[in-house]
Parts: sequence; structure tokens; C-alpha cells
Amino acid sequence: MRRFSGLGPFLLLLGFLCSFPGRPLLAAPAVVLSPEEQAYLARLGSVRMCVDPDWVPFERINQEGRHEGIAADLVQLVAARVGLRLELYPVHNWEESLAASRAGRCQIMSFLNQTPERDAWLDFTQPIFSDPNVIITREEHDFIPDLSRLRGQRVALPRGTMVAERVRRDYPELQVLPTASEEESVALVSRREADMTVRSLIVAAYAIRKEGLFNLKIAGQIPEYTNQLRIGVLKEEPLLRSILDKGVATLTQAERDEIASRHVVVQVQRGIDYRLVWQVLGGALLVLALVYYWNRKLRRLNRELARLSVTDRLTGLYNRLKLDEALEGEVQRALRFDQPFSLIILDLDHFKGVNDDYGHQLGDQVLIHLARLLQDNTRETDVVGRWGGEEFMVICPHTALDGALSLAEKLRLLLQECAFPVVGPRTASFGVSAYRAGDQARDLVARADAALYAAKHQGRNRVEGS
Repeated sequence: MRRFSGLGPFLLLLGFLCSFPGRPLLAAPAVVLSPEEQAYLARLGSVRMCVDPDWVPFERINQEGRHEGIAADLVQLVAARVGLRLELYPVHNWEESLAASRAGRCQIMSFLNQTPERDAWLDFTQPIFSDPNVIITREEHDFIPDLSRLRGQRVALPRGTMVAERVRRDYPELQVLPTASEEESVALVSRREADMTVRSLIVAAYAIRKEGLFNLKIAGQIPEYTNQLRIGVLKEEPLLRSILDKGVATLTQAERDEIASRHVVVQVQRGIDYRLVWQVLGGALLVLALVYYWNRKLRRLNRELARLSVTDRLTGLYNRLKLDEALEGEVQRALRFDQPFSLIILDLDHFKGVNDDYGHQLGDQVLIHLARLLQDNTRETDVVGRWGGEEFMVICPHTALDGALSLAEKLRLLLQECAFPVVGPRTASFGVSAYRAGDQARDLVARADAALYAAKHQGRNRVEGS
């Protein structure tokens, strides 16, 4: 998991333990408005604002009809610094807020992610707050390194949210269960009516503390879904967006952290209930331990997944995917810097007979030994991989055709002299090609294949260049 944005782990723990009076925010830099922006503000009056009425602790409309939460404090601070007066537009749910904004009944939306769908009617300020999204499951669910590996699982998501929009687009194999609120999404997971939900890390930590949802856990993260929360402004109001952007630019990270910490606190009154304090401390430490544990596990698994995605499982060499990528990279370097490189494709001679006579397990051992021979007798800069079946490829950077032919001949002789366990000596045929101006990757492969075919046709156990 990425490091907390906007609310550091220490501040989150501190917020769980105690409350403290808000200290004065840092003095704001001067906001310089153009004459056109100043004239616009003079005739503007108040600005109607749509919000999410139930997204604690980010924002909500309380029983007295007031906007409160992290978003409320941040947006009010920005408005105060640029001289805007905000008027809350009352709504009952997030879908109603989105509909009011589309219809132009409010000029700004307080705190939301930018998405292609919302770009149709809104322009956005720079991010006012950042916070990662995490995957929440029941405690018995497996760790989730990648949502694309899941098929048919049910993910509960509030309607009209950025995450719901993107999950439908990016992970069509998942079954999205639309809900009216984040609380309903979490409740479905808790009751096993959904397999998972995706929530802001701050919201998840707040909910686990407040609602006692200890049958749930953080099972993974979607780094590319990190909330970059912004103020949305109707496209018809470009000057308003420009003015708000100047106010957002004055916010410091210290101010963001302080505002966030106000809304994830436990009030400690006189006559302290120490049992409650220790329970809260235990819960907070559990959340932080989970975050730290999954962070390390995610990094380790992501590294392993990245390695496995480009590695042939049998030989440990690079696989076809990585070879394609490396070959394309060499073509681009040759185009840009006019550097030579060459390609070797080799194929074991009569390998089908090895499998037929000795079985596939011994055939696999021959491929593994050949892989080691290639690794041990090529340069560190060469890219060695299994092209498919008994075919292998060596990509030789900074190497002209003559150099690659010499290397192929060296490998041919080493293989010919190598006595494999049980099956004895084996041979291979080699096809070699070198980059020519205007070549694409497929051109080099085609010429190396043609040379390999010629080596086979001329008796095998030989090297041919093209």
C-alpha cells in the first residue's frame, strides 16, 4: 500500500487516542486575483454547493442541516481565502447531489474524484486531498493482489461513485452490487451478501473503529484508484474554477493533516474510561498493524507477480512476453541511436525423440540444462529466454551479425560437447539475424526463423545467418 496521503499513520493513531482544540491554521499566502476575477466575484454573490450528505468522516449534512467533515473544513478554508460565500444545496443522497449538479442547480461540488463521465459537465480544481482506496473483505477471505484474477465475485459499491464507474470498466468479470451508501456496502460484506467492497482508507479506519467491524479486514489495495479529491465546477463557470484553484494552491500539507485529524478523533472527557481508551488504542494499533502488514505483503507479492509474469516456469528464463518486450526495446534504441543488435533463435534437434524415448520429465530436464548452458555462456547484457517448446532466443545488444554468428557457433559447440544425464549429447540448429535500417521486430524474427529453417534443411547442428 502506498503511504498515507493527507493523514499520516502517527496522526491517525493520535486522532484515535485523544481530541484537542483546533489550533489556528497557518497564515495563508496572498491570493492574487486578476481584474476580471475580481469583477466576477463582485457580482457573483453566493455560490451554491452540492455535497455528499453521508460520507463520514469526509463530509455529511448533519441533523441541523449544516455541512461538516474534512471536506467542509477544507472547502470553507479555500472559499475564505478567495472571498467566496458558499450556500449549501440540500440533498438526501449522493445520486441526488450528482443529478442537481448536472442540472445546474449548484455551481460547485465540494469533494469528488475526476472521472470521464463527470468531465462531461464539470471542470476540476487541482486535488484538495488525497487518500488511497483499499479492498475490504471478511476476515476469512484470501489476500487480493490483483482484482483482475477474480471471476464472478460480488463487490458492493455505492451508486454514482468513481470506484463503481471504474470497477465496471476495468474489471468486467466482477459482479457489481449497487448500494445507496458506503455503510450499506460494508454491511453486505459483513453479512456475506457481498464478497468485498472498496473504500477510502480513512473511511475504512473510521468505520472499523466506530462500528466495531472486526469481522472485516483490509485485503488489498488498488493503487491506481487512489482518491484525488477535487472541487468540481460547472463548465459554464471557468472563472470560478480559476479562483478556487488559486485558493487550493494555498493549502499546506500541515493544514490538510490538522483538518483530517479533527474528524477521526475519540472525545476524551473528564472521568476518563481507561478501559475504553485501551480498547480504542488496541483497535487503532490493529488497524495500523494491518496496514503495515498488507503494505509489506503487497510489495512482496507485487514483486513476485512482476517476476512471474515475465518468467518461463520450467527453465527460469524470460518468457515469450518478456522477449517480445525486450526485442521491441532494442528496435527502438536502434532507431534512435543507430546502434547494432542481433538475434539468435536455436532449436534442439530431434527433441521429439527425447520425449518419445525417455518421457517428458527427462525432456524437461534437457530443457533446464540447456537454459543453464545459455545463461552461463552469454553476456549479462544479452537477453536469454524460451521462445516456445524447445526453441530459445538470445537478443544481443550492441552486436553486429558477425559477432552474433560467433556466439551462436560457440553455443553450438558447447551444446554438442555437453553430455546430458541419461539422454547423452544433444545438438541444436541456430538461425541468426541482425538489425537493418527500417526493420520492425517481426522482420528480425522472420529472418532468424528462415535461417534456422535453412540450418535444419542442411543437416542440423549448424549455424546459419540471414
